[in-house]
Amino acid sequence: MSLYPSLEDLKVDKVLKHARASAQTHTHTHTLTDSYCVSVLTGLYPNLEDLGEYMGLSLNSDEVNRNLALVPVADNQVASVSGYGGMVRPVTGADVGIRRAEIRPGLREVILCKDQDRKIGLRLRAIDNGVFIQLVQANSPAALAGLRFGDQVLQINGQNCAGWSLDKAHKALKAASETHIELIIRDRPFQRTITMHKDSSGHVGFIYKSGKITSLVKDGSAARNGLLTDHYICEINGQNVIGLKDSQIKDILSTSPTAMTITIMPKFIYEHMIKRMSSGLLRSAMDHSVPEV
Repeated sequence: MSLYPSLEDLKVDKVLKHARASAQTHTHTHTLTDSYCVSVLTGLYPNLEDLGEYMGLSLNSDEVNRNLALVPVADNQVASVSGYGGMVRPVTGADVGIRRAEIRPGLREVILCKDQDRKIGLRLRAIDNGVFIQLVQANSPAALAGLRFGDQVLQINGQNCAGWSLDKAHKALKAASETHIELIIRDRPFQRTITMHKDSSGHVGFIYKSGKITSLVKDGSAARNGLLTDHYICEINGQNVIGLKDSQIKDILSTSPTAMTITIMPKFIYEHMIKRMSSGLLRSAMDHSVPEV
């Protein structure tokens, strides 16, 4: 079964599949060109302006040609839609924000070394018998290794961290070698990423305050794709926004592409994660750089 990053991708892919099925019933063959792709779509819609109103998406002919990843199945056959990581994305296309925000289900090994101050730039938090990353400092070894807020630390130098106290975890890092620290990490188990699409006014349809989602706009892309209130925004297109002012978050949202990802965490987990940390520390110390793909 195909996976879709957003409801819009699923709906548009159904339209395209129906169009391809209709095209295959014709006895004559066609050469796969951009003009033919447009002609297939216009077989279902009087013109592309009608498709441009589809679920609030801006889908003019340029947008369609830019985002459709078409791979020929065989000679003289209608193309099939391909995606990244098993996801079919006829609307989202090869969006870099999805790759930045990807939360993988498996485990990964991270090798760290300490900086000149014998630090790696991490703060940890113990939750439900697990050890989690509470803060990643900008330009630190932890940041350079790709560690992120909410990642779970399963092992430190071969020692299982389940049931460890916060003090024990920090002592293990402090006692570790300066040149070789092995961590086993699970990607952000309390977070999830939702892909949405801006409407013609540049909005996806949610309201937030102090980084927390407070309400949803009826029939907006956020509501259609299952965004929830009482969740905090952790990342936008894979970029960490924790600790930023609402005005800074607004700037990031406004400059995001039409297809965008929001990574969220439930309120009760988030507030426990950042308990006893000042907003000034989150703003000044936290790594807010745009991650590499």
